[in-house]
Amino acid sequence: MIRVVVADDQELVRAGFGMILDAQPDIEVVAEAADGEQAIAAVAEHRPDVLLLDVRMPVLDGLGAARRVCAEYPLTKVLMLTTFDIDDYVYDALHAGASGFLLKDVRRDDLAHGVRLVARGEALLAPSVTRRLISEFAARRPGGAGGAAAARPQHRLLEQLTAREQETLRLLARGLSNAEIATELVVSEHTVKTHVSNVLSKLGLRDRVHAVVFAYEAGAVVAGEV
Repeated sequence: MIRVVVADDQELVRAGFGMILDAQPDIEVVAEAADGEQAIAAVAEHRPDVLLLDVRMPVLDGLGAARRVCAEYPLTKVLMLTTFDIDDYVYDALHAGASGFLLKDVRRDDLAHGVRLVARGEALLAPSVTRRLISEFAARRPGGAGGAAAARPQHRLLEQLTAREQETLRLLARGLSNAEIATELVVSEHTVKTHVSNVLSKLGLRDRVHAVVFAYEAGAVVAGEV
């Protein structure tokens, strides 16, 4: 059973998402929250698998709540809700540790699928969306929040990866799926999954989306490179 906390300042949105998710045989909504502080408190009390978190909320917004939850409760995956498909919140939320985004007009089947996907430790950004989003925001902030100085220690971390793992990371950054990477490297999809797992483990990253962000900021790929 996947345990979920739904956090949104609009009561009807919370109730609607809660009803959709509770109707799923493998998902249980354990709490609701109307602002970021309530969301953090609910996570602390219930330790859910997934926090469905609105970006714009009073008291403490979704970005602030995401930073704290990802830092203090790393086993809880954060799935952000937004009315915008691309804006600065995307980049900032990924850095905060969020595992993906859903638009508030999401279809009910896609909502449940997204929660399941994130609960499994995957990231909710399709390859094409990953390519478009990360290229755009990496171009805006080529060195990340800390500029070139921040990129240097990240670059040194790349040395922990084998040549094949570095190649896998570059292909991830291009937005390729595991199947597409397997084709590029002429290996099995199972081997690709092992490489991806090793990359995430060695670099201390939550999921493949954060591997993409890391790749751009460490200079493993260049913004716009596809």
